Amino acid sequence: MLLIVGRIGKPHGIRGEVTVEVRTDEPEARFAPGMVLRTTPGAMPQAESEARVLRTEPGAVAPPEPGGYRVPEELTVESARWHQGGLLVVFDGVLDRNVAEALRGTLLGVDSAAVAPPEDPEEFHDHQLVGLAAVNPAGERLGEVDRIDHAPASDLLVLRRPDGRTALIPFVKAIVPEVDLAGGRVVVDPPGGLLDL
Repeated sequence: MLLIVGRIGKPHGIRGEVTVEVRTDEPEARFAPGMVLRTTPGAMPQAESEARVLRTEPGAVAPPEPGGYRVPEELTVESARWHQGGLLVVFDGVLDRNVAEALRGTLLGVDSAAVAPPEDPEEFHDHQLVGLAAVNPAGERLGEVDRIDHAPASDLLVLRRPDGRTALIPFVKAIVPEVDLAGGRVVVDPPGGLLDL
């Protein structure tokens, strides 16, 4: 699975530098010189989470971009720097503004298998939680974790309920007392009415 860490924005200057909308908690590691990032052409809405998991087909070829430039399957970071609160990146082989413009909207990712698990046992990557069964403390199935929304107050597990509806569950220990990755489940102890919102 591809773990999205950024999205290429508009060119900056005339020498191939681009803005990058960061979607990772570790931009210094993900955009370090020499880092190879996989690409997925196309734009993703701004509201999507920073660690969105996408399924991609190996060997998929991108359609030709404006000007005949084809987005490569991988881009290697040549340099990265912070400028006015945003990240500016230069990729190997992107030498001018026209090529940089053709990259606009391209999603940048790393293979989730290459991402080390967090050191804190109470911290999880989004891709570890998506797809887990959600059960109450008695073991009754409440649904499945569809995605993670990163809200200002707390992260939210978005459950797909058996009846097709969705439920937003604050990812806090009082409501989600157990995450069992090996067992493929999360235990959710919701206060009354939370699943009915």
